[in-house]
Amino acid sequence: MGATEGGGGGETRLYHEAIVALARAAHGEGRLEGATASATVDNPLCGDRVTIDLVRDGSSVAEVGQRVRGCLLCEAAASAIGRRAPGCSGDELAAVSEWVRSMLAGTAAPEDAPWPELALFAPVRDFRSRHVCVTLPFEALEKALT
Repeated sequence: MGATEGGGGGETRLYHEAIVALARAAHGEGRLEGATASATVDNPLCGDRVTIDLVRDGSSVAEVGQRVRGCLLCEAAASAIGRRAPGCSGDELAAVSEWVRSMLAGTAAPEDAPWPELALFAPVRDFRSRHVCVTLPFEALEKALT
């Protein structure tokens, strides 16, 4: 199966420089006062927890706040949401979430990413146990949108 998550090459592929930079940028980091919607989701297997707060403006998202207690992949995915979700409609965000799941499943091409940052997660496809690290922030987003 190639490089493994815990052994050198695999970890390097998962936590490459661009993912680290995206996680450190922490777009939208912090809770939003006056949020009109909020959701928290947990991954009981690893202990990751993501909270997404939204301020809605009609059918669009005006502001995003995110709080992550989790790994670098989870932080990077939440940061991508914090950067790109403002200005998007709920339908657009649902389509982005679906694209992420499809890309991780190998049925969507990274070069077709609706947001440029999402292509950075392509190496995660090879590590099924880490898919939830990327999708957890999107699950919280979807839950906050409903």
